[in-house]
Amino acid sequence: MKIQGSVAIVTGAASGIGSAVSTALATRGIQGLVLVDRSDAVAETAEQFQRENPDCECLALTGDVTDPAFRRDAHDQATAKLGLPRILVPAAGITRDRLSVKVDRESGKADVYPLEQFRLVTEVNLIAPIYWAFELIRGVAEDRWKQGLKRWKPDEGMQGAIIFIGSVSSQGNRGQVSYSATKAGLAGAESALTKEAMFYGVRCGVIHPGFTDTPMVRAMGEDYIGEHILPATQLGRLIQPEEIADAICFMISNSAVTGELWADAGWHPAA
Repeated sequence: MKIQGSVAIVTGAASGIGSAVSTALATRGIQGLVLVDRSDAVAETAEQFQRENPDCECLALTGDVTDPAFRRDAHDQATAKLGLPRILVPAAGITRDRLSVKVDRESGKADVYPLEQFRLVTEVNLIAPIYWAFELIRGVAEDRWKQGLKRWKPDEGMQGAIIFIGSVSSQGNRGQVSYSATKAGLAGAESALTKEAMFYGVRCGVIHPGFTDTPMVRAMGEDYIGEHILPATQLGRLIQPEEIADAICFMISNSAVTGELWADAGWHPAA
């Protein structure tokens, strides 16, 4: 898939991996860039990208990625103002870490992980990315129908690329039952969806970053990072968001790359 001259949508674009991916796409000649985030800071991010990359037209949209109406409107606005989106990186994500069962030391009663928290993590990390992917595929499918095109043929060139953001925690990580489940689920969704989306010439993939220097990881605390994360990595440091962004651009632009890519710096969940 050619990045140069295309239109891309990135969710969670105001910080972390989403911001780094947006920058990487802009520097690689993306024609239109839709930055989506629940934070109003995404408007400032878009303005900065526009100043630094005058040939890239940016559109900032603030909203909840789990909202179906917002999702559809975002895609329609992108198409009307920038052109049909053909690249998607749904990077918005949250954690609600906690042990699945905790026993109170005084009462001896066990408290289980709150259902509403599990549902929230699932909505943001699993369901939302998949439905943003559906939206991109819908746009490509309808565009092909208007042109009288049916099954995609290799000589047409790739028509789209979707890269989901998984995690090394998809292998299972203590205290991250909800997060781990959603990231593992993305791998299954990618595997199934890519078999369908290729009918329209759209490729799907999932990258599994290790612990990356983002606000989400920094929130764990320097002591935890220094004691439990850094000693178990080959690099001895947190991965930089720009390193993950570079790998994502590689997955987008190299059509021979399929399935899952691990960018974990050698870290694996402890038993």
